[in-house]
Amino acid sequence: MTRTLQLAFATFRPRPAVPGQTLFSPSVTTMRVHPGDLDLYRHVNNGVYLQMMDVARANFIADLGGYRLLAEHGWYPVVAASTVKYRRSLTLGQRFTVTTRVLGWDERVCYLEQSFARGDQHIARGVVAGRFLARDGRRIPAPDVVELLAGEHVEAPELPDDVAAWAAAVDVAHRA
Repeated sequence: MTRTLQLAFATFRPRPAVPGQTLFSPSVTTMRVHPGDLDLYRHVNNGVYLQMMDVARANFIADLGGYRLLAEHGWYPVVAASTVKYRRSLTLGQRFTVTTRVLGWDERVCYLEQSFARGDQHIARGVVAGRFLARDGRRIPAPDVVELLAGEHVEAPELPDDVAAWAAAVDVAHRA
């Protein structure tokens, strides 16, 4: 429940936009492990990582000043697919960061990397394929969202090979 409330706060009372933040600037969210994040083995539950990633993506949009822009168009983000690779555990009380950055996009979705770290230690890496929908149910092409958030037309960088292969494997990538 804690992370759901944190997401609601990050979405409806977003942090201020970061001056100079661009679409390709990393967005860093600092968190601490709470008792409700833990599973029976006393480390962060795998499902909670996804909730933490939701909060960090909300902060990424806020850092760009994107919530006002999205609201003006009636657009909102949803997750089309995600994957996480875990390397180390997070336990009660530990502080950590989630760094969110854009990897690229195609006609359907935007691809984001979300890296968890505790100091210099790499904890986990998530990759998310995010889509935007309109309030009337329409799917918004990713390049339209990118242009809105960037404030200009931006060419998509080439996706890393592992992300392109994953997107094809889970059938989320744009089909020609």
